[in-house]
Amino acid sequence: MKFLNSTAPAIRALDRQQTLVVFPTAAVEQHGPHLPCGTDTLISDAIADAMEARAPDRVLRLPTQWIGASAHHRRLGATLDSELPTYIQLLCQTLQPLLEMGFCRFLILNGHGGNIDPMRVAVRQLQSQWPDRLLAAASYWSIAEAVIADHLTGEDKAVGHACEAETALILHLRPELVDTAAVESAMGWKPDAVEGMFICRDMKQRTAAGATGRPDLATAEQGRQMFEGIVDRVSVAVDRLLAEPLPS
Repeated sequence: MKFLNSTAPAIRALDRQQTLVVFPTAAVEQHGPHLPCGTDTLISDAIADAMEARAPDRVLRLPTQWIGASAHHRRLGATLDSELPTYIQLLCQTLQPLLEMGFCRFLILNGHGGNIDPMRVAVRQLQSQWPDRLLAAASYWSIAEAVIADHLTGEDKAVGHACEAETALILHLRPELVDTAAVESAMGWKPDAVEGMFICRDMKQRTAAGATGRPDLATAEQGRQMFEGIVDRVSVAVDRLLAEPLPS
């Protein structure tokens, strides 16, 4: 069930304990020279739609939150951003009315790396107020890590930024938005983890191109197979959350 398309009586009639509220989150920011600024939102939307279509009687799919915590992209321009305290509040305040309505199971399904830390803070804050609710948060790539790695041919085996994975997914989902003439290798980027330590660098410090990895290796067929595998894994995660006992 999609919240945007549902009537108030239909939402009020849902089983509060056996419905999973899924809140997709993403961002709108620069994605190198070849991908649209809405890449994260386009991918998150598509995954959430495909997942909801498999379980429309058990999932309440909220509208995708398109603005993200993207300050680390701002020096490269073409980026919309919500400051961290504002973003955390936005997540909490979006879910609060549904908590007050009595819904018990929630998943923030994220599609942007900069959202990871604040989304965890948000569910921590909510959990202290609602200890009897099941509050989960994950990026689609952490749920489908192995599937994504299996479909990547370059050296980087994870989702980066405007990388092989994201380029393949957009080539599958919205090929008309990819500037294929501008696609090139973006190797030589700096990681944000060294010897187990997090090093805080903005995207301009990590990659002058605003992209990482080998987007030049991406294909639409690769993206199709990867997308189907991601949706399979997210659907398994949904089933697990629906089967998980509620906290007491």
